[in-house]
Amino acid sequence: MKVEERFLNYVSYWTTSGEDMDVIPSTQRQFDLARVLEQELKDLGLSRVICDDHCYVYGLLPATFGHEKDKAIGLIAHMDTAPAFSGEHVKPARIQHYDGQDIPLANGTVIRVSDFPLLKERTGKTMIVTDGTTLLGADDKAGIAEIMTALEKLIEQNLPHGDIWVGFTPDEEVGHGPHKFNLDYFQADYAYTVDGDYEGEVAYENFNASSAVFRIQGVNVHPGSAKDIMVNAAAIACEIQSLLPEQETPAHTEGHKGFYHLEEMSGSVTSATLSYIVRDHDPKIFEKRQQVLRDIEAKMNEKYGAGTVTLTLSESYRNMLEIMEEHFYVIERAQNAIRSCGLEPVSRPVRGGTDGAQLSFRGLPCPNLGTGGAAFHGPMEHICVEAMETMVDILIAIIRG
Repeated sequence: MKVEERFLNYVSYWTTSGEDMDVIPSTQRQFDLARVLEQELKDLGLSRVICDDHCYVYGLLPATFGHEKDKAIGLIAHMDTAPAFSGEHVKPARIQHYDGQDIPLANGTVIRVSDFPLLKERTGKTMIVTDGTTLLGADDKAGIAEIMTALEKLIEQNLPHGDIWVGFTPDEEVGHGPHKFNLDYFQADYAYTVDGDYEGEVAYENFNASSAVFRIQGVNVHPGSAKDIMVNAAAIACEIQSLLPEQETPAHTEGHKGFYHLEEMSGSVTSATLSYIVRDHDPKIFEKRQQVLRDIEAKMNEKYGAGTVTLTLSESYRNMLEIMEEHFYVIERAQNAIRSCGLEPVSRPVRGGTDGAQLSFRGLPCPNLGTGGAAFHGPMEHICVEAMETMVDILIAIIRG
């Protein structure tokens, strides 16, 4: 089956994960695709295929004769789509012989080349887009389709290889993908998540990340008699935000530069909450950013009274670079494979996290590869069919070494 056919089938499944859930998977609908993938792996002839109680799908393509002692490679992709935009009733549209110009979608949304310059390089190729009412789901159903198609080609062409482990995960988009990933079962020596954008990319550094929540307790009395009594929690929340550097937000940073990002705020005179994510590639600067928040907490409590402001900091993930520097042969293997397919490998800092970052710190070195898609998590998401086909070739080249 062609990678495009697989992809179009997978995006028909509604697999949006759910935020603020304490269970994995966060949505039972992810099992609908998981069971399809479980059966497909069995039909391809893989062994040790299971879909476990937490919606993780695993399978093993055993080594061919003479390659049993090769290092075992893992290929990983996630099944869920981001809750940031609807992933239900996806209506993909194919654009053959794309002309390299802005792409108007059915609902009037326009994918502009000025926003996505790589589109110029897709001229003459086949693009898949949405109708503008949903995301597409290339993140990460393209990765799943590419892995499946690479496995099928390896088997059909009887190409030599070592053990190949496959893992499809739930809940990556809500940060829980690796939490129940069974490394006792998934016996790879190293792995790749197939979950990026440009097909010639191998990413091996990402943000250090934490979440930060300020909870503010106010005192509410009638404003006519409030002097020296009222403590306005909502006003304090505004003050806290004003103390953070204006230019250190996602809207003003790129590359290795980190940020404070106010994701959500709510409040009244009586109580208020500010929820942030904090990011930086440099671990020392990352720690300084967290200290800035601690200092703000102390300053507010000194000004308004002890216990007025409570800060909760929670680490989310760390920069995998410190692990990958010790296993750089994994990067070089991918870079060589990309070159063998006619592309020059690109390695850019990931301005986010990947399942691979968390898995790397659990003992499985796991950089991230592209898929050929772009504009993930929204209605302008798009992918190039020929790029997906190239990714299939890159995966086969990685496996063959």
